[in-house]
Amino acid sequence: MSDADVIIVGSGMGGATLAAGLAPTGLRILILERGQRLEDCAEARDPSAIFARGHFRPAETWLTPEGTRFNPGNYAFVGGNSKFYGAVMIRYREADFAPIRHIGGTTPGWPFPYDTLAPWYDRAEALYQVRGQGGVDPTDPPRAANFPFPPVPHEPAIADLDRRLRAAGLHPAPLPLAVDIDRWLARAQTPWDAFPDTTGGKLDAETAALTLALQHPNVRLQTGVRVQRLEAEGDRVTGVSTDKGRFTAPRIVLAAGAVHTAALLLRSADEAHPNGLANRSDQVGRNFMNHNASALLALSPRRNGSVYQKTLMLNDWYLTGGPQGEPLGNIQLLGRVSAPILAAQTGLPGPVARLIAGRAIDFYVMSEDLPQPDSRVTLRGDDIVLDWRRSNWEAHLALVARLKGALRRAGFPVLLSKAFDRSTPSHQCGTARLGENPATSVTDPFGRCHDHPNLWICDASLLPTSAAVNPSLTIAALALRQADRIAQEVA
Repeated sequence: MSDADVIIVGSGMGGATLAAGLAPTGLRILILERGQRLEDCAEARDPSAIFARGHFRPAETWLTPEGTRFNPGNYAFVGGNSKFYGAVMIRYREADFAPIRHIGGTTPGWPFPYDTLAPWYDRAEALYQVRGQGGVDPTDPPRAANFPFPPVPHEPAIADLDRRLRAAGLHPAPLPLAVDIDRWLARAQTPWDAFPDTTGGKLDAETAALTLALQHPNVRLQTGVRVQRLEAEGDRVTGVSTDKGRFTAPRIVLAAGAVHTAALLLRSADEAHPNGLANRSDQVGRNFMNHNASALLALSPRRNGSVYQKTLMLNDWYLTGGPQGEPLGNIQLLGRVSAPILAAQTGLPGPVARLIAGRAIDFYVMSEDLPQPDSRVTLRGDDIVLDWRRSNWEAHLALVARLKGALRRAGFPVLLSKAFDRSTPSHQCGTARLGENPATSVTDPFGRCHDHPNLWICDASLLPTSAAVNPSLTIAALALRQADRIAQEVA
């Protein structure tokens, strides 16, 4: 007898949401997670522990193509990277599903339009209790209903920023957030961005989706299980080999994240599949994308007394703004960068960090990274090699320049910016993209692998484009759509 009807490898945004969607079907669901639950502790709200000492970062290292080791900043806990995410749950814009001409090239588009995914966006927003306000942002896509909850309120300094940006001719909007702000602040007066959720104030993959799934007796979570490879016979995946033994199920779902899902498929190579499983197209591991992102600090004589700060976004240059009208990207606030965080990230002396942090408002500037076949994940022995080849960088520089000009008009005379590098996982995606054509994609539009009818993928690997917004809500919507597809098949 098999161990389950569905085995899900990974409990992050894709895996946990899929489990929540499948739980009411009665199917026996087994979730295998390499990490453990993240228990509450003093370090959970200690910025020095998180940013300076890296208390929660795993010891895992990857390689650059040149052989240099680096810590990728990916987390291994129940809930995956969402335990530390900024809780931004924003839809891809309607235009993101079609090919778009960027400064750095043209995106391939998706095999379906926004309208196809819209009903599952609605359900994902409900599941993650998203706070927001429709119709304010100029790029907001059509929606059947408004957000489940009103937006997280701006703090005074951010309300003033909102007024200043409007006076400068821009269109700021509330940032869609999966945060119960009262519950979050009851634990400690800190931001949530990059801080782990240990008390349920942030609606992440564990607190929102997995908690719901595990209320059903047919859903089991097994932690501390490291999946080593998949076993296959012909076009069927027959088992999951782990450090805790072998598991079997009629359906296997990989939801280990864009890098680890690709690495697991490559690591599962055998005589019949010498390039890895699901890789007849040679697309597994290719088209890796990681948003072009920078932190920008806007300084003024005014003090910023904000605690969490991250409640505002700007999309004025999302669809246009380049020299030939090309799109540039999204701007949103970072979680409040306190003096300990700034000192840890920059090496500045404490007094200088306190001076800057006390008068800065912190922005996260994000531009689309375009898919390229040679930007990829490969293996070198037991090591993961990440060859990330930035694209569309000129657009990102243009977006940073646009924002700096607007902020100067809004009364911020001193502006400091710094790009994030490969050690910061800025929304990794794209290594097993979905599509109609088995020659150019790894899965069909629902996430079923072209080469193996009982193998599915349900994480950021599927995304054919990165767009220029946070991918969490899109991953959750795809997971709920996949859950419905699987449920239809077994009904």
